[in-house]
Amino acid sequence: MVKPVQNVILIGPMGSGKTSVGRRLACVLKRDFFDTDFEIVARTGVAIDHIFDVEGEEGFRKRETQMLKDLCEIPNIIIATGGGIVIKEENRNLLKHNGFVVYLSSSVEQLVKRTAKSKTRPLLEQSTNREKTLRDLLTAREDFYQDTADLIVDTTGKKLYSIINEIKKAVGQ
Repeated sequence: MVKPVQNVILIGPMGSGKTSVGRRLACVLKRDFFDTDFEIVARTGVAIDHIFDVEGEEGFRKRETQMLKDLCEIPNIIIATGGGIVIKEENRNLLKHNGFVVYLSSSVEQLVKRTAKSKTRPLLEQSTNREKTLRDLLTAREDFYQDTADLIVDTTGKKLYSIINEIKKAVGQ
């Protein structure tokens, strides 16, 4: 019996490259690509920081869980998730049971560089010390990322094609 092709789901902290890797991976594997944050914005018609302002982080996390459930219903896709999706146990279970989960890890220094110009990350926008915020978030979430992942790829200093090839090899494509 042929094993059904499963979704590839990218997790990791903000700035680890989930969206960039996901878009390119989808092209290479000839699959559709979805980014949970982008889909939430498309569905609600407002920016994530606005959702945080109006509904708080808890309201956003509820929307994020619903979006993950909806996307997991679609077969054979690539999904990039928000950095905090692993916070909720329900989400970790959804991730584990609905695809091949790839944790894109990265050094804090690289995350700081990659998010330096971003104006659309509410948890960083509220911070006076981005490096400390990123370090604290990573410390709080690291075990969740590792426990949820089928594959861990350290993206620090790696080129996009190298990361893609590592994932392709792991998913047998």
